[in-house]
Amino acid sequence: MRIALLPGDGIGREVVAAAKEVLEHAARRFDFSFSSEWIDLGAERYLRTGETMPQHVFEHLRDDFDCILLGAFGDPRVPTNIHAKEILLGLRQRLDLYVNLRPVRLVDARLCPLKGVVEGGIDMAIVRENTESVYVGIGGSFKPDTDDEIAQNIMLSTRRGCDRLLHYAFELARTRRRKLVLCDKANAIEAAHGLWRKSLKSLAPRYPDVVATTLYADVAAMRMVTHPHEFDVIVGDNMIGDILSDLAAALVGGLGLAPSASTHPGRVALYEPVHGSAPDIVGTGKANPLAAILSLGMLLRDQGHCAAALAIEAACSQSVVERACTPDLGGALTTSDVTAWICACLG
Repeated sequence: MRIALLPGDGIGREVVAAAKEVLEHAARRFDFSFSSEWIDLGAERYLRTGETMPQHVFEHLRDDFDCILLGAFGDPRVPTNIHAKEILLGLRQRLDLYVNLRPVRLVDARLCPLKGVVEGGIDMAIVRENTESVYVGIGGSFKPDTDDEIAQNIMLSTRRGCDRLLHYAFELARTRRRKLVLCDKANAIEAAHGLWRKSLKSLAPRYPDVVATTLYADVAAMRMVTHPHEFDVIVGDNMIGDILSDLAAALVGGLGLAPSASTHPGRVALYEPVHGSAPDIVGTGKANPLAAILSLGMLLRDQGHCAAALAIEAACSQSVVERACTPDLGGALTTSDVTAWICACLG
């Protein structure tokens, strides 16, 4: 198992270091081997060389690793969005990582802002298309910085993109509670989102054991707040999936508990906590490593180390329940304390 470590900026460096410590402990505990390499990408490299993603580094990531564990990108010294566009979004596009998977599960009712929700009452997986929609960067401005400025971004949807993501989502639903809901705005975005509905209608008969439905995204957002227990697998395009996955994270404790995977079966996969680089808490010990450690759990599961993945997920849940966590989750431990606690819990 060959793992590239992309710590990035800010607390990304701290949480990836924590995940690597847990990985090393899990490898000893569950008797598997791995190799890893820290990859120098991020603000410091950009400020030093003017480079974001050199071609030889991209080829190294593509050809020499099975998976990538990423921290976070973002630094106030670097032009806005250059890292997201050229490194993070660049990797998703250039590696064609069309699946973005965000598991969401409530392990401690006190973290849920909704009343009456108990542990386990929220358990969903959001499957987001990762390479299309308005995030492809097609568009621009005409007469910028004038009263007549016109701005345009094109929403791109392809039948191939819809079909392959829905196939993935249906197969995932078969491993869960066999319910799938496509969330879109086909009533307003008739062509691009209407294509998703065409694809769903065509593919659903191949999965008669999965109950497949549709919801407009605004209605879905409302029902995620009023009836979160209804949801199992949620599917959406890049924009809808992005919005709904952050809403879902807020229902179970926030982005500090939000892992993710960006994958294309058979290719190098990317795993990352979805929180930002939080430069204001760098070095304070307040960085929550759980999302990065849970992302590591997803990585290990996909690499076939299911026992280790299950143990890591259970340890992270236990740390939240026992408040052996950082202040954002109601605990009083530091980043390194939480990491040590997780390792001890693994045995």
